[in-house]
Amino acid sequence: MTRDEVLQEYRDAGALLEGHFILSSGLRSPVYMQSARVMMDPARGERLCRALTQKVRQVYPGRIDLVVSPAMGGVIVGYELARQLRVPSLFTERAEGTFQLRRGFDIEKGAQVLMCEDVVTTGKSSRECMDCIAAYGGVTVVAACLVDRSDGEADLGVPLVALTGYKVPAYAPDQLPPELQKIPAVKPGSRGLQ
Repeated sequence: MTRDEVLQEYRDAGALLEGHFILSSGLRSPVYMQSARVMMDPARGERLCRALTQKVRQVYPGRIDLVVSPAMGGVIVGYELARQLRVPSLFTERAEGTFQLRRGFDIEKGAQVLMCEDVVTTGKSSRECMDCIAAYGGVTVVAACLVDRSDGEADLGVPLVALTGYKVPAYAPDQLPPELQKIPAVKPGSRGLQ
């Protein structure tokens, strides 16, 4: 899929939002990508994840034992990638400020893991999820996301395969451009500020 095709899927789902948004990192942005709206249509989710799975296999043709995603944003995307790869899907959850496995999930020591997100901006959540994977004995061999908002700048320490890159500005709260200063900020994501 081309960048324009992926972004059109977001537009068609009403998931490419414009305004003044507070990202989970605390940064501010004029654009927010609400992947949950994209993934609520199973056919659209399957189509996007099929294209992402193909890209993952081109970059990393080796063994993948399971897919692990950080909750909340990566859960559905990770599940669909795992379904297509025919491997189990797990997700991490924040407990006491750090990602942990709950619900009886476990990772076999040495398991080769695909870490999957919906959107990567700074890579902070991805790295935290990968730390959790390592703490349970897994080895993250590749990471994937639908959209890389850093457009290749986020360094995860493993290959990051994105269905598309989409560089969108993000600002510190005290460095907002005048157009954003005029708009009230909203927090549309699934978790509080970190």
